[in-house]
Amino acid sequence: MDTDTGRLGEVMGSEGGTLQLRPPGGGLEWDCRPEAARPASPGEELSAKVAHANHRPRRW
Repeated sequence: MDTDTGRLGEVMGSEGGTLQLRPPGGGLEWDCRPEAARPASPGEELSAKVAHANHRPRRW
């Protein structure tokens, strides 16, 4: 969880003293200060998964 932006992301790496986070399910990475990163709560993880499922195309 990036506490500066309120966004949930997966840590993809680090460079130059910052973490690179990417949204769950893919998307553009963003930089996050290490001191602004914290583990997501179970509720935050569930909310992100539900939001991702609601925005993906459905196949009938």
